[in-house]
Amino acid sequence: MSTPTITPERTALLVMDFQNGIVPAVPDSDALVERVKGSIADVRAAGGAIGYVRVAFTEDDWAAVPETNKSFSAVAGAKMLHHEDSSTQIDERLAPEDGDLAVRKIRYGSGSTTDLHEQLGERGIDTLVLAGISTSGVVLSTVMDAADRDYRVFVLSDGVADPDAETHRVLVEKVFPSRAHVIDTADLRELLRTV
Repeated sequence: MSTPTITPERTALLVMDFQNGIVPAVPDSDALVERVKGSIADVRAAGGAIGYVRVAFTEDDWAAVPETNKSFSAVAGAKMLHHEDSSTQIDERLAPEDGDLAVRKIRYGSGSTTDLHEQLGERGIDTLVLAGISTSGVVLSTVMDAADRDYRVFVLSDGVADPDAETHRVLVEKVFPSRAHVIDTADLRELLRTV
């Protein structure tokens, strides 16, 4: 199946969980950040939107996490990822600009605990380009949710990363292609040039 064209004004690049406490957890994180920084510039130049997603908790968020949640009950119990901590702030190399979308989430997916989809809808966005850490966390959850919501979804194969290389490979090569167009940052640049 051929890769569809991208209409920049209906497209958002989601920069997910590129925050100070998470970026260092993946291999070659400096190179990853530079590639994503380039894609942010490409999408901006073409007239697309940039959306930033970070995971961070308030005291009330911690208190509301039930014991049934295997991942986040441990986060809440340890009082990790407080929304004001440096670890939850977006990596300054990728800092948001005025007019960018920005959401704070308290689960894996970008949309399940935020108003992201309402914000995208208000801007008439029907196409998402995903960059994020980790492939098995925010990227997987967001791909599944966005596909179910009928977005056209692109995953940047070299703009996502996971601490586990094999998990990353299986998701990018075997799982994502059934729900998203898997391209790399160079492909994105070319798609944006052809509009």
